[in-house]
Amino acid sequence: MTTPDELERLHTLKSATERYDELRMRDALAAVRPSPEEPALTRDETLEMLALSEVLMRKAGYGRQATVRAARAAGASWTQIGAALGTSKQAAWEAHQRWADDQGWPETPD
Repeated sequence: MTTPDELERLHTLKSATERYDELRMRDALAAVRPSPEEPALTRDETLEMLALSEVLMRKAGYGRQATVRAARAAGASWTQIGAALGTSKQAAWEAHQRWADDQGWPETPD
């Protein structure tokens, strides 16, 4: 069985997205139009799609943290970051506090 850790090493965000979309589309088409030309996903492909969804969440999360760091370095307030994330400044700060602490930021919400 393929695990998210294995797939994370093999894929970039782009290639993981492309493979996930390929599997998801095949799965959706097989559900609405079963045909021998487009067979349903195998068990292994279904598990790969599930593992890829985890990889996508991880990679997107890493990018989100790096972007929050870049926004703070560029002078954005937690209020502005919260707005960009569609949440409050407090929720944005709390979501990134552990990561910020690991980076040595002595931040408090503004």
